[in-house]
Amino acid sequence: MGEQTGAKHICAGLLAHVDAGKTTLSEALLYCAGALRRLGRVDHGDAFLDTHSLERARGITIFSKQARLTVGDTELTLLDTPGHVDFSTETERTLRVLDYAILVVSATDGVQAHTKTLWELLRRYQVPTIIFVNKTDLPGLGAEGVMENLHRNLSSGCVSFSREREAVFEEAALCDEAALEEYLGTGRLREETLRSLISREKLFPCFFGSALKLEGIEAFLRGLDCLTEAPSYPEAFAARVYKIARDPQGNRITYLKVTGGALRVRSALSYCRRNGEPVEEKVKELRLYSGARFTQTEEAGPGEICGVLGLSGTWPGQGLGAEPQGPAPVLEPVMTFRLELPPETDPARLLPRLLELSEEDPQLHIAWDTRLREIQVRLMGRVQTEVLSALIRERFGVEVSFGAGRILYRETIAQAVEGVGHYEPLRHYAEVHLLLEPLPRGAGLVFDTACSEDQLDRNWQRLILTHLEEKTHLGVLTGSPIGDMKITLVSGRAHLKHTEGGDFRQATYRAVRQGLMQARSILLEPYYRVRLTVPLPQAGRAQSDLRTMGAEPDQEVQGDLAVLTGRVPVAALGDYAAQVAAYTRGLGRLSCLPDGYEPCRNQEAVVEALGYDPEGDLENTPDSVFCAHGAGFAVKWRDVPRYMHLEPALKVRPAPPPAPSRGPSQEELEKIMEREFGPIRRPLYGAPRAAPPERPAMEAPRGKEYLIVDGYNVLFAWDGLQDLAKEDLEAARERLMDILSNYSAYTHREVVLVFDGYKVRGSRGERFLRNNLLVVYTRENETADAYIEALAGSIGKNDRVWVATSDSLIQLSAFRSGLLRISARELQDQIQRAGADMAAYLKHLDNTQKIKEQEERKKEWSRILSRLHLPSEPC
Repeated sequence: MGEQTGAKHICAGLLAHVDAGKTTLSEALLYCAGALRRLGRVDHGDAFLDTHSLERARGITIFSKQARLTVGDTELTLLDTPGHVDFSTETERTLRVLDYAILVVSATDGVQAHTKTLWELLRRYQVPTIIFVNKTDLPGLGAEGVMENLHRNLSSGCVSFSREREAVFEEAALCDEAALEEYLGTGRLREETLRSLISREKLFPCFFGSALKLEGIEAFLRGLDCLTEAPSYPEAFAARVYKIARDPQGNRITYLKVTGGALRVRSALSYCRRNGEPVEEKVKELRLYSGARFTQTEEAGPGEICGVLGLSGTWPGQGLGAEPQGPAPVLEPVMTFRLELPPETDPARLLPRLLELSEEDPQLHIAWDTRLREIQVRLMGRVQTEVLSALIRERFGVEVSFGAGRILYRETIAQAVEGVGHYEPLRHYAEVHLLLEPLPRGAGLVFDTACSEDQLDRNWQRLILTHLEEKTHLGVLTGSPIGDMKITLVSGRAHLKHTEGGDFRQATYRAVRQGLMQARSILLEPYYRVRLTVPLPQAGRAQSDLRTMGAEPDQEVQGDLAVLTGRVPVAALGDYAAQVAAYTRGLGRLSCLPDGYEPCRNQEAVVEALGYDPEGDLENTPDSVFCAHGAGFAVKWRDVPRYMHLEPALKVRPAPPPAPSRGPSQEELEKIMEREFGPIRRPLYGAPRAAPPERPAMEAPRGKEYLIVDGYNVLFAWDGLQDLAKEDLEAARERLMDILSNYSAYTHREVVLVFDGYKVRGSRGERFLRNNLLVVYTRENETADAYIEALAGSIGKNDRVWVATSDSLIQLSAFRSGLLRISARELQDQIQRAGADMAAYLKHLDNTQKIKEQEERKKEWSRILSRLHLPSEPC
């Protein structure tokens, strides 16, 4: 490959699963580029980028560091990131400042579970990626096996560049139509084309080599030089903070990347602290680090990674200047630990010092729990607890330990609700109305405003949003943090004279809690994505264990090993890693990665065990404070709507309309009843009964009415069907089909019953008619909500479409599509009412038939008796 003309500056990150040889590769790159005079080694404890004593002692990267080197016309800043899963949050923070990523894959192990997580993060943050396959000097999968592994687990755009140029051009051309046309026309691809494909994440070059033996390193460096291109930056100053640290002298260093303009020493920076407080501070010093050493500079230009002294309130992920704030992190701890202190240590004195660590790693969430009266820390795993203990001992001289980890649950809500907070002690005033709405899993918390500035000034609205963002809001089931929710400011009121900023803080906090107290809350438990490697003879036990935990494992055979992958609730996993080591005699390996949250399987038991009292949590009260006769008084959360000063913004939606008035014929009803209850038996005699009242007249809807039913949700929401499904799922489905078929015939609604086949491996989907009912089984990887949304889009505009489900995700999807929604319980009530109407109508028809038969019988008796000259009435 040739070289680009003109110097450029590139920031590239090194990422890998643990033991892939990432730090060894960084040594090889620095050595071959002339930045190091001699090679260091991880096992010798002298690697250039393992600058901390804890890293040298453990032989793993714990903190991200940078090194500077020059390759051809490229000035390269190399960011080395941790490979161990316990420190993956540090890796994620670094991704936001990368121009390119170098993903290291071991030729002996192939793609691991953590490799997939890193790949997904790189795609989320849109970082172009170049792959280096390391350890090719050891027995392994071989070049073809590795490429097949990369194609299967990462992307079909992975192309080996350790081959002849013609083969590279041919395979790379398949990644893009325009590139294919260029290749077919010229027989080659220009370097500009290759660089464009890489930057657009359509092509992922793969280089092979051995970092330890310096094999393939020169070719890889040439590839970094000619296959990368510098981003374009705006003239206005902008920067992204990715790390906070302290040097040996205790100076606070803000590590950032300049993404626009330039940053100069003694220049003033205006920004806001985490609590929204605006601040302006001067840059005291700019440092360009390479390993543990640094040089001072007067100016950092666009694309530069530098350490800034003089900023006291910055945090990782923050945008400065014209740079917008970054998204919330994906990887978060799922366990919380109690920090156990020596008897002579005062928690009140140690906590402010520990908050320095929370500044450096916000995911730690070091905090004092007033209810349990203990310091709590959120951590990814046991290795992180050991490192944090050593760090506290080294920095603060305190020996600490950690108690047993507790699962970090989360809470969300099932339906939209309006929360109201009012704060009006004497000479204070604020009222806030918030709309709380559920979001899909993994969406986190989203804050917005829909309040008119005529009602509430813009500055007050911004302050309310700041108060929403600054606090970890707790749910009302277990006191766990809330998530997967959108909170919108819909209305508010201030007083011209008496309102202060703190008043809206109190009103906002109380509005969130008051809304949660009204809503139906859902407890979410964390899941791990597990990868379990065991010898083939133990594969059966491993499969059984994972299924017992609630997983649906996939299995792959690699030589004499079985590799099982799946999702497991964190609560079910326990000490399974120790069990694996025992029953495989040390040959098995279990790796776990956080993989989101799902509804808790045993919510009632967990809530009861934790025993959280939401009304007794005085620091998170749902009650409000109103004022009368010159004094403030407390109002319980349930009574706030009677006292609030503003009208509610959330209007109650009308109930679903009754069934249309056009009734079925007698023959249709008889067929339904015979199918449901067996043949109709009519006695010859019976006293005539009064006809039932006329069926109420109902307004016929325009067009047709469609009812789309979320099959499995309804199946497990109805009492009778739920019990039947536990014994015989097929029988429960058949029973549900019969019920809905009868309901469709009676109401003349078009009913579609959808069963979700998203997780059914190999399912091709199925559609069939059951009497007058359309039954649909979706394909593998096709969710019910996606099918329902597509189906609704194909129905006429003048038709009314109802979706019956209690699944919040499908209800939200239906809401966004403009569909009408009813819960599974409401549908059951409608069907029961329809059944009662059917029974009453049939009874009326039956009585009519009996009267008719009795009259015929009387006539027959009259004829007989008249011939005998007897009275006309039978004896």
